[in-house]
Order: sequence, then structure tokens, then C-alpha cells
Amino acid sequence: MNAHIVKAYDEELKTLHDLIRHMGELTVKQINDALQSILERNDRIAHKVIEDDYEIDLLETKVDSLAIRILALRQPVASDLRRVVAALKISNQVERIADYACNMAKRALLLNQMTPFPLTASLSFLVTNPKEMIEKVLSAFMTNNVDLALHVWQMDREVDDLYNAYLRQLFDEMILDPKNISPCTHLLFVAKNIERIGDQATNIAEAVYTMVTGKPFKESEPFKDVDEI
Repeated sequence: MNAHIVKAYDEELKTLHDLIRHMGELTVKQINDALQSILERNDRIAHKVIEDDYEIDLLETKVDSLAIRILALRQPVASDLRRVVAALKISNQVERIADYACNMAKRALLLNQMTPFPLTASLSFLVTNPKEMIEKVLSAFMTNNVDLALHVWQMDREVDDLYNAYLRQLFDEMILDPKNISPCTHLLFVAKNIERIGDQATNIAEAVYTMVTGKPFKESEPFKDVDEI
């Protein structure tokens, strides 16, 4: 490649990174706003989350178009090829995370019509780890940090434990009083969306692992020689 082509190629890869970063930032904001719409019983914020989902869909389309352009015109090899393929996967997973935030906002509109329910406040604790996972795993993608990606992958265990504990609380409340069934059912769906955010973050972590190492992710194998961060 001559200098002009190399510069253009580098700029395209940087743009790909910037699009993924922007998707991640918007998605974390969507999660924060969706949670706020539930905790503050704010329909206006919930509607905005739902309406703004198209922005992330549009960014995913831009990532797809640019990645396909790079593959077709630049024909990247080795690590660059893995990076472009990872960007395609990651943009899809981030878009799904944004969909989960949108689902949370839709549940907010239903919960806000009901009497306030005490266990709603626990959602703020439940969502802390999944949000941190998204931020860390996208940082791992940007910096080729496989150790950070593996740390994110391990964090999902705690997300699952907290999710299961929260479900038990909801079920106990439903057994205690049938009037609690409706709000608890909506909260159950919100909690499931939060848990799925963690799952998608682990999928991104696996994509980063493959991108950096060139090897497929196999559970347990990557952790043999990696110290916990």
C-alpha cells in the first residue's frame, strides 16, 4: 500500500472504533435513563428511551456498512481482519443491549400505572455490574486488553447470582400476597433484561478474546494463566 492508501485505511479503522465507542456511550445512557424512568415513575423519560432507540440502530447500520467496505476494498489480513469481524459482532451485541434498555422503558410505562412497589428500588443495585461490564469490555476492545475482557467474562457470575436472588424475592412477594403478582411480573421482566445485558457483555468479551489472540474462546481455557484483575 502507498502512504495515501495506508492513511485512508487507518482512518477507516479509527472511524470504526469511534462508531463502536459512540454506540456504547449511547447504550449506557439508554440503560441509565430506562432505570430512571422506573425509579422516578417518569413516563416522559421512558418514551424518550423508546424513541431514541433508532439512533443506535442507525449506528449499527453505519458500522456494518463501513466494515463491509473495509473487507471488500482493503482486504485486511491477520489482526486487522479479526478486528473488523469483531466490530461487526460487537455492534450487533451492543444494539441488542440497547433493545433491552428499550424493553425496560416499556415496562416502566406499565409499572408507572401501578402503586409503587418496594422491590423496584433494588433494580439500581442489580444494574450496576452489567453497566460496568459494558464500559470495561468496550475499553478492552479499544485497547486490545484481553485480561480486561476475561475479567468482564468472569463478572457475569455475580450478575447471575444477584439476578437469581432478586427473583427469589419477587416470588416470595407474589406468594405473600396475590396483589403483588402484577408488579412483580413486570419487575421480573425488567430484571431479565438486565441479566441479558450481562450476557451480551460476556459475548463481547469472547469476541475481544478471539480478536486479540486469534483463537476461539473456550470456557476455562483462557483462565489457566490469567490472574484475576
